[in-house]
Amino acid sequence: MKRELAGIGMTSPRTRARMIERLRADGIRDERVLAAMAAVPRHIFVEEALASRAYEDTALPIGLKQTISQPFIVARMIELLAAGREHLGKTLEIGAGCGYQAAVLAQMAKDVYAIERLAQLLDKARANLRHLRLPNVRLKHADGSLGLAEAAPFDTIILAAAAARVPQALLGQLAVGGRMILPLGGEDQALCLIERSARGFSETRLESVRFVPLLAGVE
Repeated sequence: MKRELAGIGMTSPRTRARMIERLRADGIRDERVLAAMAAVPRHIFVEEALASRAYEDTALPIGLKQTISQPFIVARMIELLAAGREHLGKTLEIGAGCGYQAAVLAQMAKDVYAIERLAQLLDKARANLRHLRLPNVRLKHADGSLGLAEAAPFDTIILAAAAARVPQALLGQLAVGGRMILPLGGEDQALCLIERSARGFSETRLESVRFVPLLAGVE
């Protein structure tokens, strides 16, 4: 095993609990989201040398010029997807990275399909998630901008990389009544919540964020 799931010292349950209290103080109100964040040991998803910083509210490098998102952003995006819903339903994640957000989503979704374009990073995610034995997470090496047509439609879609414009393929794979949350923009990025009704799509721009760009293709 990569390291103890429970953690000790700066990776202990007490440290994780402090992260949850900080998220609550910073405005995360959905207790289901807070419980999901509390259930996932973030320290097993970061490099061993950075484990002591795993529960800080900051993004951390995971290799290949990628990062694990800061806890507040993960919680905020999931809270927006979950608002007014009993659960997330069938969820598509674009940008699996090290697997952390997929693990959090798995606490609230029926099924999670997580796409990663970098094979080396997907191997890391698979190894990390193996420790948690989550039966409802499926990983796929693919171009996230194209979505996952064979598993569509999705009740919720979440992107962990910033798109210059909303990928048309993802709009087409969003179920009627579904929601998609993504960072949108180039230099100036903002969270964008897209909702699909029988009449079409609505878009709500939210707070400014900073994500790595969404890239096409696979490596």
